[in-house]
Amino acid sequence: MLPVIVAAVIALVAGFAISHFAVNGQNSAKVQEANRQVSEAQQRAEQICADAERQAETTKKEAVLAAKEDILKQRQAAEAEEKQRKSELHSLESRIMQREESLDRRNDALDRREHQLSSQAGQLDRRQSDLDGLVKKQTTELERIASLSQDEAHKELLDRVRKDTVREEAQILRESEQRTRAQADKTAREIVTTAIQRCAADQAGEVTVTSVHIPSDDLKGRIIGREGRNIRTFEQVSGVSLVIDDTPETVLLSSFEPVRRETARVALENLIADGRIHPARIEEMYKKAETLVNQRVQEAGEQAAFDAGIHDLHPEIIKTLGALRYRTSFGQNVLQHSKQVSELCGVMASELGLDPTAAKRAGLLHDLGKAIDHTVEGPHAVIGADLARRYGERPEIVHAIEAHHADVEPNTILDQLVMAADAISAARPGARRESAETYIKRLQKLEEISNAHEGVERTYAMQAGRELHVMVQPEKISDAEATVLAHDIAKQIEDEMEYPGQVRVVVIRESRAVDVAK
Repeated sequence: MLPVIVAAVIALVAGFAISHFAVNGQNSAKVQEANRQVSEAQQRAEQICADAERQAETTKKEAVLAAKEDILKQRQAAEAEEKQRKSELHSLESRIMQREESLDRRNDALDRREHQLSSQAGQLDRRQSDLDGLVKKQTTELERIASLSQDEAHKELLDRVRKDTVREEAQILRESEQRTRAQADKTAREIVTTAIQRCAADQAGEVTVTSVHIPSDDLKGRIIGREGRNIRTFEQVSGVSLVIDDTPETVLLSSFEPVRRETARVALENLIADGRIHPARIEEMYKKAETLVNQRVQEAGEQAAFDAGIHDLHPEIIKTLGALRYRTSFGQNVLQHSKQVSELCGVMASELGLDPTAAKRAGLLHDLGKAIDHTVEGPHAVIGADLARRYGERPEIVHAIEAHHADVEPNTILDQLVMAADAISAARPGARRESAETYIKRLQKLEEISNAHEGVERTYAMQAGRELHVMVQPEKISDAEATVLAHDIAKQIEDEMEYPGQVRVVVIRESRAVDVAK
Protein backbone atom coordinates (compact mmCIF):
# COMPACT_ATOMS: atom_id res chain seq x y z
CA MET A 1 0.00 0.00 0.00
CA LEU A 2 2.80 2.41 0.85
CA PRO A 3 4.66 2.04 -2.49
CA VAL A 4 1.50 2.91 -4.46
CA ILE A 5 0.96 6.11 -2.50
CA VAL A 6 4.58 7.14 -3.04
CA ALA A 7 4.32 6.54 -6.83
CA ALA A 8 1.17 8.65 -7.06
CA VAL A 9 2.82 11.52 -5.25
CA ILE A 10 5.79 11.38 -7.61
CA ALA A 11 3.49 11.37 -10.68
CA LEU A 12 1.60 14.41 -9.41
CA VAL A 13 4.85 16.26 -8.84
CA ALA A 14 6.05 15.38 -12.32
CA GLY A 15 2.79 16.46 -13.96
CA PHE A 16 2.74 19.66 -12.08
CA ALA A 17 6.24 20.45 -13.25
CA ILE A 18 5.42 19.68 -16.87
CA SER A 19 2.29 21.80 -16.87
CA HIS A 20 4.13 24.61 -15.26
CA PHE A 21 6.77 24.63 -17.93
CA ALA A 22 4.24 24.34 -20.69
CA VAL A 23 2.09 27.25 -19.49
CA ASN A 24 4.93 29.56 -19.13
CA GLY A 25 6.34 28.56 -22.59
CA GLN A 26 9.73 28.11 -21.42
CA ASN A 27 12.40 27.03 -23.77
CA SER A 28 13.67 23.61 -24.48
CA ALA A 29 16.53 23.90 -22.02
CA LYS A 30 14.14 24.15 -19.23
CA VAL A 31 12.20 21.25 -20.65
CA GLN A 32 15.34 19.09 -20.54
CA GLU A 33 16.00 20.23 -17.00
CA ALA A 34 12.49 19.30 -16.13
CA ASN A 35 12.90 15.90 -17.77
CA ARG A 36 16.08 15.35 -15.86
CA GLN A 37 14.36 16.26 -12.61
CA VAL A 38 11.47 14.00 -13.54
CA SER A 39 13.94 11.17 -14.19
CA GLU A 40 15.66 11.81 -10.91
CA ALA A 41 12.27 11.95 -9.20
CA GLN A 42 11.35 8.59 -10.74
CA GLN A 43 14.68 7.09 -9.62
CA ARG A 44 14.10 8.42 -6.14
CA ALA A 45 10.59 7.09 -6.28
CA GLU A 46 11.87 3.65 -7.35
CA GLN A 47 14.52 3.80 -4.64
CA ILE A 48 11.86 4.75 -2.11
CA CYS A 49 9.67 1.89 -3.38
CA ALA A 50 12.56 -0.58 -3.05
CA ASP A 51 13.35 0.66 0.44
CA ALA A 52 9.68 0.50 1.31
CA GLU A 53 9.47 -3.09 0.02
CA ARG A 54 12.57 -4.11 2.02
CA GLN A 55 11.17 -2.42 5.10
CA ALA A 56 7.84 -4.11 4.58
CA GLU A 57 9.58 -7.50 4.18
CA THR A 58 11.60 -6.89 7.37
CA THR A 59 8.47 -5.84 9.20
CA LYS A 60 6.70 -8.96 7.96
CA LYS A 61 9.54 -11.25 9.17
CA GLU A 62 9.60 -9.51 12.53
CA ALA A 63 5.85 -9.96 12.83
CA VAL A 64 6.16 -13.66 11.94
CA LEU A 65 8.96 -14.15 14.49
CA ALA A 66 6.98 -12.34 17.16
CA ALA A 67 3.98 -14.51 16.34
CA LYS A 68 6.11 -17.67 16.57
CA GLU A 69 7.58 -16.57 19.89
CA ASP A 70 4.13 -15.84 21.19
CA ILE A 71 2.91 -19.27 20.05
CA LEU A 72 5.99 -20.96 21.68
CA LYS A 73 5.36 -19.15 24.96
CA GLN A 74 1.73 -20.17 24.90
CA ARG A 75 2.72 -23.79 24.18
CA GLN A 76 5.27 -23.83 27.04
CA ALA A 77 2.72 -22.35 29.38
CA ALA A 78 0.21 -24.99 28.28
CA GLU A 79 2.75 -27.82 28.79
CA ALA A 80 3.71 -26.48 32.24
CA GLU A 81 0.06 -26.27 33.18
CA GLU A 82 -0.51 -29.82 31.90
CA LYS A 83 2.53 -31.10 33.83
CA GLN A 84 1.30 -29.43 37.01
CA ARG A 85 -2.13 -30.95 36.51
CA LYS A 86 -0.58 -34.39 35.97
CA SER A 87 1.53 -33.97 39.14
CA GLU A 88 -1.55 -32.97 41.09
CA LEU A 89 -3.43 -35.96 39.67
CA HIS A 90 -0.54 -38.33 40.60
CA SER A 91 -0.36 -36.89 44.11
CA LEU A 92 -4.09 -37.26 44.45
CA GLU A 93 -3.87 -40.85 43.19
CA SER A 94 -1.09 -41.62 45.72
CA ARG A 95 -3.15 -40.20 48.56
CA ILE A 96 -6.09 -42.29 47.45
CA MET A 97 -3.91 -45.45 47.33
CA GLN A 98 -2.50 -44.70 50.80
CA ARG A 99 -5.99 -44.17 52.07
CA GLU A 100 -7.06 -47.50 50.61
CA GLU A 101 -4.04 -49.26 52.18
CA SER A 102 -4.78 -47.61 55.51
CA LEU A 103 -8.36 -48.77 55.26
CA ASP A 104 -7.21 -52.31 54.40
CA ARG A 105 -4.85 -52.38 57.39
CA ARG A 106 -7.57 -51.09 59.60
CA ASN A 107 -9.90 -53.77 58.34
CA ASP A 108 -7.25 -56.43 58.96
CA ALA A 109 -6.64 -55.09 62.46
CA LEU A 110 -10.36 -55.11 63.10
CA ASP A 111 -10.57 -58.71 61.84
CA ARG A 112 -7.69 -59.77 64.09
CA ARG A 113 -9.20 -57.92 67.00
CA GLU A 114 -12.51 -59.61 66.34
CA HIS A 115 -10.76 -63.02 66.20
CA GLN A 116 -8.91 -62.26 69.43
CA LEU A 117 -12.10 -61.19 71.10
CA SER A 118 -13.86 -64.35 69.99
CA SER A 119 -10.86 -66.44 71.17
CA GLN A 120 -10.78 -64.62 74.49
CA ALA A 121 -14.48 -65.13 74.82
CA GLY A 122 -13.96 -68.85 74.31
CA GLN A 123 -11.12 -68.85 76.84
CA LEU A 124 -13.27 -66.96 79.29
CA ASP A 125 -16.02 -69.50 78.84
CA ARG A 126 -13.60 -72.38 79.42
CA ARG A 127 -12.05 -70.59 82.39
CA GLN A 128 -15.48 -69.96 83.83
CA SER A 129 -16.28 -73.63 83.38
CA ASP A 130 -12.97 -74.59 85.03
CA LEU A 131 -13.62 -72.17 87.86
CA ASP A 132 -17.07 -73.62 88.36
CA GLY A 133 -15.59 -77.11 88.48
CA LEU A 134 -12.82 -75.95 90.81
CA VAL A 135 -15.30 -74.24 93.12
CA LYS A 136 -17.37 -77.39 93.18
CA LYS A 137 -14.28 -79.50 93.85
CA GLN A 138 -13.05 -77.15 96.59
CA THR A 139 -16.50 -77.11 98.13
CA THR A 140 -16.52 -80.88 98.22
CA GLU A 141 -12.96 -80.91 99.59
CA LEU A 142 -13.88 -78.37 102.28
CA GLU A 143 -16.88 -80.44 103.23
CA ARG A 144 -14.60 -83.48 103.51
CA ILE A 145 -11.93 -81.58 105.46
CA ALA A 146 -14.56 -80.21 107.80
CA SER A 147 -15.25 -83.76 108.91
CA LEU A 148 -11.52 -84.50 109.59
CA SER A 149 -9.83 -84.24 112.94
CA GLN A 150 -6.83 -81.97 113.50
CA ASP A 151 -4.32 -84.85 113.31
CA GLU A 152 -5.90 -86.24 110.16
CA ALA A 153 -5.89 -82.79 108.49
CA HIS A 154 -2.25 -82.25 109.53
CA LYS A 155 -1.22 -85.66 108.17
CA GLU A 156 -3.02 -85.08 104.84
CA LEU A 157 -1.41 -81.66 104.48
CA LEU A 158 2.06 -83.09 105.06
CA ASP A 159 1.44 -85.92 102.58
CA ARG A 160 0.34 -83.46 99.92
CA VAL A 161 3.33 -81.18 100.51
CA ARG A 162 5.66 -84.19 100.44
CA LYS A 163 4.28 -85.39 97.09
CA ASP A 164 4.60 -81.95 95.55
CA THR A 165 8.13 -81.57 96.91
CA VAL A 166 9.25 -84.98 95.64
CA ARG A 167 7.86 -84.27 92.18
CA GLU A 168 9.53 -80.86 91.99
CA GLU A 169 12.80 -82.29 93.34
CA ALA A 170 12.80 -85.02 90.71
CA GLN A 171 12.19 -82.47 87.98
CA ILE A 172 14.96 -80.21 89.28
CA LEU A 173 17.38 -83.12 89.51
CA ARG A 174 16.54 -84.26 86.00
CA GLU A 175 17.00 -80.78 84.55
CA SER A 176 20.20 -80.28 86.52
CA GLU A 177 21.55 -83.63 85.37
CA GLN A 178 20.80 -82.80 81.75
CA ARG A 179 22.47 -79.41 82.02
CA THR A 180 25.46 -80.89 83.82
CA ARG A 181 25.88 -83.66 81.25
CA ALA A 182 25.60 -81.23 78.33
CA GLN A 183 28.08 -78.85 79.95
CA ALA A 184 30.44 -81.70 80.81
CA ASP A 185 30.38 -83.00 77.23
CA LYS A 186 31.01 -79.54 75.87
CA THR A 187 33.83 -78.89 78.35
CA ALA A 188 35.42 -82.28 77.62
CA ARG A 189 35.35 -81.63 73.88
CA GLU A 190 36.88 -78.18 74.37
CA ILE A 191 39.63 -79.56 76.63
CA VAL A 192 40.53 -82.38 74.24
CA THR A 193 40.41 -80.03 71.24
CA THR A 194 42.61 -77.49 73.00
CA ALA A 195 45.09 -80.19 73.99
CA ILE A 196 45.30 -81.55 70.45
CA GLN A 197 45.72 -78.07 68.95
CA ARG A 198 48.55 -77.19 71.34
CA CYS A 199 50.42 -80.46 70.92
CA ALA A 200 52.21 -81.64 67.82
CA ALA A 201 55.04 -84.17 67.79
CA ASP A 202 57.04 -85.76 65.03
CA GLN A 203 57.08 -89.54 64.94
CA ALA A 204 60.18 -91.58 64.02
CA GLY A 205 59.46 -95.11 62.89
CA GLU A 206 61.84 -98.05 63.21
CA VAL A 207 61.14 -101.74 63.63
CA THR A 208 63.10 -104.79 64.80
CA VAL A 209 65.39 -104.75 61.74
CA THR A 210 67.97 -102.03 61.01
CA SER A 211 69.71 -101.75 57.66
CA VAL A 212 73.34 -100.60 57.39
CA HIS A 213 74.73 -99.26 54.13
CA ILE A 214 78.17 -100.47 53.03
CA PRO A 215 80.31 -98.82 50.31
CA SER A 216 80.58 -101.99 48.19
CA ASP A 217 79.59 -105.63 48.21
CA ASP A 218 83.26 -106.61 48.60
CA LEU A 219 83.03 -105.65 52.26
CA LYS A 220 80.47 -108.41 52.87
CA GLY A 221 83.22 -111.03 52.65
CA ARG A 222 85.44 -109.10 55.07
CA ILE A 223 82.53 -108.72 57.50
CA ILE A 224 81.95 -112.48 57.38
CA GLY A 225 85.67 -113.20 57.77
CA ARG A 226 87.63 -116.36 57.24
CA GLU A 227 85.36 -119.31 58.00
CA GLY A 228 82.84 -116.84 59.39
CA ARG A 229 84.87 -115.89 62.47
CA ASN A 230 84.18 -112.13 62.17
CA ILE A 231 80.41 -112.46 61.92
CA ARG A 232 80.34 -115.01 64.75
CA THR A 233 82.40 -112.72 66.96
CA PHE A 234 80.17 -109.75 66.13
CA GLU A 235 76.98 -111.67 66.95
CA GLN A 236 78.44 -113.07 70.20
CA VAL A 237 79.68 -109.69 71.39
CA SER A 238 76.58 -107.67 70.40
CA GLY A 239 73.84 -110.29 70.82
CA VAL A 240 72.39 -109.11 67.50
CA SER A 241 71.82 -111.23 64.39
CA LEU A 242 73.79 -109.99 61.37
CA VAL A 243 72.00 -110.86 58.13
CA ILE A 244 74.06 -110.70 54.92
CA ASP A 245 72.12 -111.58 51.77
CA ASP A 246 71.96 -110.58 48.11
CA THR A 247 70.67 -107.08 48.83
CA PRO A 248 73.18 -104.78 47.14
CA GLU A 249 75.40 -102.68 49.44
CA THR A 250 73.25 -103.45 52.50
CA VAL A 251 73.48 -105.68 55.57
CA LEU A 252 70.75 -106.12 58.18
CA LEU A 253 70.86 -106.14 61.98
CA SER A 254 68.00 -107.98 63.68
CA SER A 255 67.15 -107.89 67.40
CA PHE A 256 64.13 -107.30 69.62
CA GLU A 257 66.27 -105.27 72.03
CA PRO A 258 66.38 -101.77 70.50
CA VAL A 259 69.34 -100.36 72.47
CA ARG A 260 71.48 -103.39 71.69
CA ARG A 261 70.50 -103.16 68.01
CA GLU A 262 71.47 -99.47 67.95
CA THR A 263 74.79 -100.25 69.63
CA ALA A 264 75.50 -102.93 67.02
CA ARG A 265 74.64 -100.49 64.24
CA VAL A 266 77.05 -97.84 65.54
CA ALA A 267 79.80 -100.46 66.02
CA LEU A 268 79.35 -101.89 62.51
CA GLU A 269 79.41 -98.44 60.88
CA ASN A 270 82.59 -97.57 62.80
CA LEU A 271 84.19 -100.87 61.72
CA ILE A 272 83.31 -100.22 58.08
CA ALA A 273 84.71 -96.67 58.30
CA ASP A 274 87.89 -97.93 60.02
CA GLY A 275 88.43 -100.79 57.55
CA ARG A 276 90.13 -103.08 60.06
CA ILE A 277 87.66 -105.89 60.69
CA HIS A 278 88.88 -108.73 62.95
CA PRO A 279 87.66 -110.18 66.29
CA ALA A 280 89.81 -107.99 68.55
CA ARG A 281 88.82 -104.83 66.66
CA ILE A 282 85.17 -105.86 66.77
CA GLU A 283 85.23 -106.13 70.58
CA GLU A 284 87.01 -102.79 70.89
CA MET A 285 84.60 -100.99 68.56
CA TYR A 286 81.56 -102.52 70.26
CA LYS A 287 82.70 -101.27 73.69
CA LYS A 288 83.16 -97.76 72.30
CA ALA A 289 79.75 -97.92 70.61
CA GLU A 290 78.17 -99.19 73.83
CA THR A 291 79.61 -96.24 75.75
CA LEU A 292 78.37 -93.81 73.08
CA VAL A 293 74.86 -95.28 72.94
CA ASN A 294 74.56 -95.34 76.73
CA GLN A 295 75.54 -91.69 76.75
CA ARG A 296 72.89 -90.97 74.11
CA VAL A 297 70.31 -92.89 76.15
CA GLN A 298 71.15 -90.86 79.24
CA GLU A 299 70.99 -87.60 77.31
CA ALA A 300 67.66 -88.57 75.73
CA GLY A 301 66.16 -89.35 79.15
CA GLU A 302 67.46 -86.12 80.67
CA GLN A 303 66.22 -84.09 77.70
CA ALA A 304 62.76 -85.68 77.88
CA ALA A 305 62.53 -84.93 81.62
CA PHE A 306 63.74 -81.37 81.03
CA ASP A 307 61.20 -80.80 78.24
CA ALA A 308 58.41 -82.01 80.56
CA GLY A 309 59.63 -79.76 83.40
CA ILE A 310 60.43 -82.71 85.71
CA HIS A 311 63.74 -82.44 87.61
CA ASP A 312 63.63 -85.01 90.43
CA LEU A 313 63.48 -88.35 88.59
CA HIS A 314 65.62 -91.22 89.81
CA PRO A 315 68.70 -91.81 87.61
CA GLU A 316 67.58 -95.35 86.79
CA ILE A 317 64.20 -94.05 85.65
CA ILE A 318 65.94 -91.43 83.49
CA LYS A 319 68.12 -94.14 81.96
CA THR A 320 65.13 -96.41 81.30
CA LEU A 321 63.19 -93.47 79.87
CA GLY A 322 66.05 -92.65 77.51
CA ALA A 323 66.10 -96.25 76.26
CA LEU A 324 62.61 -95.60 74.81
CA ARG A 325 64.36 -93.49 72.16
CA TYR A 326 65.14 -96.73 70.31
CA ARG A 327 61.81 -98.47 71.08
CA THR A 328 58.86 -98.40 68.68
CA SER A 329 55.25 -99.51 68.96
CA PHE A 330 53.31 -100.01 65.73
CA GLY A 331 55.96 -97.87 64.05
CA GLN A 332 55.52 -95.03 66.58
CA ASN A 333 58.61 -93.94 68.51
CA VAL A 334 57.76 -94.59 72.16
CA LEU A 335 59.85 -91.73 73.62
CA GLN A 336 58.24 -89.21 71.29
CA HIS A 337 54.86 -90.75 72.12
CA SER A 338 55.57 -90.44 75.87
CA LYS A 339 56.58 -86.79 75.51
CA GLN A 340 53.43 -86.09 73.54
CA VAL A 341 51.24 -87.83 76.13
CA SER A 342 52.95 -85.80 78.85
CA GLU A 343 52.20 -82.55 77.03
CA LEU A 344 48.58 -83.57 76.39
CA CYS A 345 48.10 -84.49 80.06
CA GLY A 346 49.53 -81.16 81.17
CA VAL A 347 47.26 -79.15 78.88
CA MET A 348 44.11 -81.05 79.85
CA ALA A 349 44.98 -80.86 83.57
CA SER A 350 45.46 -77.09 83.29
CA GLU A 351 42.09 -76.74 81.56
CA LEU A 352 40.47 -78.74 84.39
CA GLY A 353 42.17 -76.72 87.11
CA LEU A 354 44.34 -79.65 88.25
CA ASP A 355 48.07 -79.89 88.95
CA PRO A 356 49.73 -80.05 85.51
CA THR A 357 53.09 -81.19 86.97
CA ALA A 358 51.72 -84.49 88.29
CA ALA A 359 49.80 -85.05 85.04
CA LYS A 360 52.93 -84.44 82.94
CA ARG A 361 54.93 -86.80 85.16
CA ALA A 362 52.41 -89.62 84.84
CA GLY A 363 52.13 -89.09 81.08
CA LEU A 364 55.89 -89.12 80.57
CA LEU A 365 56.36 -92.34 82.56
CA HIS A 366 53.23 -94.24 81.45
CA ASP A 367 55.09 -96.42 78.88
CA LEU A 368 58.23 -96.87 80.98
CA GLY A 369 57.76 -100.64 80.97
CA LYS A 370 58.19 -100.87 77.18
CA ALA A 371 61.92 -100.27 77.64
CA ILE A 372 62.31 -103.59 79.49
CA ASP A 373 59.22 -105.63 78.53
CA HIS A 374 61.39 -107.86 76.31
CA THR A 375 63.28 -109.05 79.40
CA VAL A 376 60.49 -109.07 82.02
CA GLU A 377 57.26 -111.07 81.80
CA GLY A 378 53.96 -109.26 82.01
CA PRO A 379 52.08 -106.28 80.54
CA HIS A 380 54.22 -103.22 80.02
CA ALA A 381 51.89 -101.09 82.18
CA VAL A 382 52.41 -103.39 85.19
CA ILE A 383 56.17 -103.62 84.51
CA GLY A 384 56.45 -99.83 84.32
CA ALA A 385 54.40 -99.37 87.50
CA ASP A 386 56.64 -101.83 89.41
CA LEU A 387 59.75 -100.02 88.19
CA ALA A 388 58.36 -96.60 89.19
CA ARG A 389 57.30 -97.96 92.60
CA ARG A 390 60.77 -99.45 93.15
CA TYR A 391 62.43 -96.08 92.58
CA GLY A 392 60.17 -94.04 94.84
CA GLU A 393 57.47 -92.57 92.61
CA ARG A 394 54.30 -91.40 94.38
CA PRO A 395 51.38 -93.86 94.61
CA GLU A 396 49.09 -91.80 92.38
CA ILE A 397 51.75 -91.72 89.63
CA VAL A 398 52.32 -95.48 89.95
CA HIS A 399 48.58 -96.15 89.81
CA ALA A 400 48.15 -93.97 86.70
CA ILE A 401 50.95 -95.90 84.94
CA GLU A 402 49.45 -99.25 85.92
CA ALA A 403 45.88 -98.28 84.96
CA HIS A 404 46.45 -96.64 81.58
CA HIS A 405 45.53 -99.90 79.79
CA ALA A 406 42.98 -100.95 82.47
CA ASP A 407 45.27 -103.65 83.90
CA VAL A 408 43.92 -102.28 87.17
CA GLU A 409 40.71 -100.30 87.63
CA PRO A 410 41.21 -96.59 86.79
CA ASN A 411 39.60 -94.68 89.67
CA THR A 412 41.15 -91.20 89.66
CA ILE A 413 41.03 -88.21 87.32
CA LEU A 414 44.78 -88.60 86.76
CA ASP A 415 44.20 -92.18 85.54
CA GLN A 416 41.57 -90.98 83.09
CA LEU A 417 43.78 -88.14 81.83
CA VAL A 418 46.64 -90.52 81.04
CA MET A 419 44.29 -92.96 79.29
CA ALA A 420 42.73 -90.16 77.21
CA ALA A 421 46.08 -88.63 76.24
CA ASP A 422 47.50 -92.06 75.35
CA ALA A 423 44.53 -92.77 73.09
CA ILE A 424 44.75 -89.34 71.41
CA SER A 425 48.46 -89.72 70.67
CA ALA A 426 48.11 -93.30 69.40
CA ALA A 427 45.00 -92.68 67.30
CA ARG A 428 46.38 -89.60 65.59
CA PRO A 429 46.43 -90.20 61.78
CA GLY A 430 49.89 -91.31 60.70
CA ALA A 431 51.16 -91.84 64.26
CA ARG A 432 51.24 -95.61 64.04
CA ARG A 433 51.68 -98.09 61.28
CA GLU A 434 52.04 -101.82 60.88
CA SER A 435 53.24 -104.25 58.25
CA ALA A 436 50.89 -105.45 55.52
CA GLU A 437 50.97 -108.99 56.89
CA THR A 438 50.09 -107.89 60.42
CA TYR A 439 47.42 -105.57 59.07
CA ILE A 440 45.74 -108.33 57.06
CA LYS A 441 45.89 -110.75 60.00
CA ARG A 442 44.29 -108.15 62.26
CA LEU A 443 41.41 -107.60 59.83
CA GLN A 444 40.91 -111.36 59.49
CA LYS A 445 40.90 -111.77 63.26
CA LEU A 446 38.27 -109.05 63.63
CA GLU A 447 35.99 -110.76 61.12
CA GLU A 448 36.59 -114.19 62.71
CA ILE A 449 35.58 -112.93 66.16
CA SER A 450 32.40 -111.41 64.79
CA ASN A 451 31.41 -114.34 62.57
CA ALA A 452 31.77 -116.78 65.48
CA HIS A 453 28.65 -115.32 67.13
CA GLU A 454 25.28 -116.91 66.40
CA GLY A 455 22.97 -114.99 64.08
CA VAL A 456 25.78 -113.11 62.30
CA GLU A 457 25.36 -113.25 58.53
CA ARG A 458 28.34 -111.22 57.22
CA THR A 459 31.09 -109.04 58.67
CA TYR A 460 33.09 -106.25 57.03
CA ALA A 461 36.20 -104.68 58.59
CA MET A 462 36.32 -101.05 57.40
CA GLN A 463 38.46 -97.93 57.77
CA ALA A 464 41.72 -99.86 58.20
CA GLY A 465 40.23 -102.04 60.92
CA ARG A 466 38.95 -99.15 63.03
CA GLU A 467 35.30 -99.96 62.31
CA LEU A 468 33.53 -103.33 62.12
CA HIS A 469 30.15 -103.62 60.36
CA VAL A 470 28.24 -106.75 61.43
CA MET A 471 25.22 -107.81 59.35
CA VAL A 472 22.86 -110.04 61.36
CA GLN A 473 19.87 -112.20 60.41
CA PRO A 474 16.75 -110.25 61.49
CA GLU A 475 14.72 -113.40 62.18
CA LYS A 476 17.33 -114.60 64.72
CA ILE A 477 18.54 -111.32 66.28
CA SER A 478 16.09 -108.78 67.73
CA ASP A 479 16.81 -105.09 68.24
CA ALA A 480 17.60 -105.60 71.93
CA GLU A 481 19.82 -108.59 71.14
CA ALA A 482 21.68 -106.51 68.51
CA THR A 483 22.73 -104.06 71.23
CA VAL A 484 23.96 -106.92 73.43
CA LEU A 485 25.77 -108.49 70.46
CA ALA A 486 27.66 -105.26 69.72
CA HIS A 487 28.77 -105.07 73.35
CA ASP A 488 29.87 -108.74 73.39
CA ILE A 489 31.91 -108.41 70.18
CA ALA A 490 33.61 -105.22 71.42
CA LYS A 491 34.45 -106.88 74.74
CA GLN A 492 35.88 -109.97 72.99
CA ILE A 493 38.03 -107.77 70.71
CA GLU A 494 39.40 -105.95 73.77
CA ASP A 495 40.27 -109.23 75.50
CA GLU A 496 41.79 -111.12 72.55
CA MET A 497 43.48 -108.55 70.32
CA GLU A 498 46.09 -105.80 70.36
CA TYR A 499 45.47 -102.86 68.05
CA PRO A 500 46.21 -99.13 67.78
CA GLY A 501 43.46 -96.68 68.66
CA GLN A 502 39.97 -98.11 68.98
CA VAL A 503 37.57 -100.34 67.04
CA ARG A 504 33.96 -99.26 66.58
CA VAL A 505 31.49 -102.17 66.31
CA VAL A 506 28.30 -101.47 64.33
CA VAL A 507 25.59 -104.16 64.29
CA ILE A 508 23.17 -103.72 61.37
CA ARG A 509 19.78 -105.42 61.44
CA GLU A 510 17.32 -104.88 58.60
CA SER A 511 14.22 -106.62 57.25
CA ARG A 512 13.24 -106.55 53.58
CA ALA A 513 9.93 -107.52 51.99
CA VAL A 514 10.23 -108.28 48.25
CA ASP A 515 7.50 -109.07 45.74
CA VAL A 516 7.33 -109.07 41.93
CA ALA A 517 4.54 -107.54 39.85
CA LYS A 518 3.75 -109.68 36.80
